[in-house]
Amino acid sequence: MSTRIRHATPADVPRLREVIEASVRGLQAGDYTPAQIEGALTSVYGVDSQLIADGTYFVAEEAIPESAKPDIVACGGWSKRKTLYGGDQFAGREDSLLDPQRDAAKIRAFFVHPDWARRGIGSMILQACENAALAAGFTRLEMGATLSGVPFYRAMGYSEVENQSAPLGNGEALPIVRMAKQVVKR
Repeated sequence: MSTRIRHATPADVPRLREVIEASVRGLQAGDYTPAQIEGALTSVYGVDSQLIADGTYFVAEEAIPESAKPDIVACGGWSKRKTLYGGDQFAGREDSLLDPQRDAAKIRAFFVHPDWARRGIGSMILQACENAALAAGFTRLEMGATLSGVPFYRAMGYSEVENQSAPLGNGEALPIVRMAKQVVKR
């Protein structure tokens, strides 16, 4: 396995949509109802083009033997903007810039294709995000983690801060957990 982490580009968006949908349907079914998953896919989860434009969204590529080019198998990013979670279609976005001296950078939009889960790829992307946020002057990180992601983030040093609920377009609500971590330069 030769995983390559790189910045996402607008040309990646169609594949990112596929990875996000597969990840949500395959990895979150044990924590959310079918109605929550459908509502989240249409009103919260999705590609955040602002992260791509800011150069803060990463993809993990794997060399697939039967393919001529590597395939995107996971994605995730960090943000210097106030929005805690949600793709382009999420109504609760707030894209004003954060102050690294006062605010926590946001860890955002992590999705791993179920065929590639639990192989350390999410950890690699998270490390790239933490390093980039540190380089931008942030010393604190926070996120709105899915229930499925909480054990992973806890293992990576994040602590639960509060339980929240994201309203979904279909009338359902998506429980999420705000988590945080202090980071230091190595």
